[in-house]
Amino acid sequence: MEIGVPKETKDQEFRVGLSPSSVRSLCDSRHTVSVQTGAGLGAGFTDADYIQAGAKIVETAEAAWNRELVVKVKEPLPSEYSLIQKGQILFTYLHLAADRTLTEHLIDSGVTAIAYETVELPNRSLPLLTPMSIIAGRLSVQFGARYLERQQGGRGVLLGGVPGVKPGIVVILGGGVVGTEAAKMAVGLGAQVKILDVNLERLAYLETLFGSRVELLYSNTSQIEAAVPEADLLIGAVLVPGRRAPILVSRQLVEQLRPGSVIVDVAVDQGGCIETLRPTSHTHPTYIEAGVVHYGVPNMPGSVPWTATQALNNSTFPYVLKLANAGLQALATDPALEKGLNVKNHQLVHPAVREVFADLAV
Repeated sequence: MEIGVPKETKDQEFRVGLSPSSVRSLCDSRHTVSVQTGAGLGAGFTDADYIQAGAKIVETAEAAWNRELVVKVKEPLPSEYSLIQKGQILFTYLHLAADRTLTEHLIDSGVTAIAYETVELPNRSLPLLTPMSIIAGRLSVQFGARYLERQQGGRGVLLGGVPGVKPGIVVILGGGVVGTEAAKMAVGLGAQVKILDVNLERLAYLETLFGSRVELLYSNTSQIEAAVPEADLLIGAVLVPGRRAPILVSRQLVEQLRPGSVIVDVAVDQGGCIETLRPTSHTHPTYIEAGVVHYGVPNMPGSVPWTATQALNNSTFPYVLKLANAGLQALATDPALEKGLNVKNHQLVHPAVREVFADLAV
């Protein structure tokens, strides 16, 4: 199969769809891989690395997109819409529930679009979302600590405190992969940490993980209203696969945070769970609203592309190889991959996304 790897176009997105090691494995299986020149530079991979792995280097995005299977990291941006072709397979993160325009274009184009974030194993885990969730969870505290610095607009709070001065308070909404990894980082820094989640089994598991170092609370309106105003750093870590994240923190509640507090919403690529938070970019990562620093970069792992590209490829490559070997027949033989299917034959097919865009699911 002919496989294309275009250079990512999202603001300061330095990850790349396939690493040289993945390309080599595909070429060893007699597939042809075309990589747009410079696509891997941000992640530390040169064109020479790809050539050595067996890839062809192409000069333009058009050339990389003009392939049977296109492997990316982030969703196509409007500048790429015209490059999407009928009959080809697109394999990437899509997050369609938060992007009606892209959803409409994918339906119109006739492409088969498979989303990393909805590939789902029988145990309901999301193997292609997990590695980036781990990274985003850890980064949420790293970035949060930075923007709490006074020079960055924050309160000037050191999360770990010092002897004689109490530590900062980190409140995490959601105890899944993102929330767990955020808590690990926050606990490691010495912060006071609270996690709110609606899943009692998950809270029980987190107790075995953290013991008394983290306060574990059942998430409901009263608990959220009590915990949020105390936060120096508030982290949104809510995931509803394929759907928009629910709004858990209202504008009125944000206004109760102390001036200079920081909000990092990792759920922003699914619409976000904080009412006042909107998507930002690596170039302009924050803004201040209601006196609170808001961080809403939807491609957080793009800031650590060397780590993130390899972590992502470790998970995506087996599925890429299946698609390369069998084309769309791979969907019939792999139920997890089939659940990743979002758009096919001008139809919106993923159940959760169909619920969001019911008028398009006809």
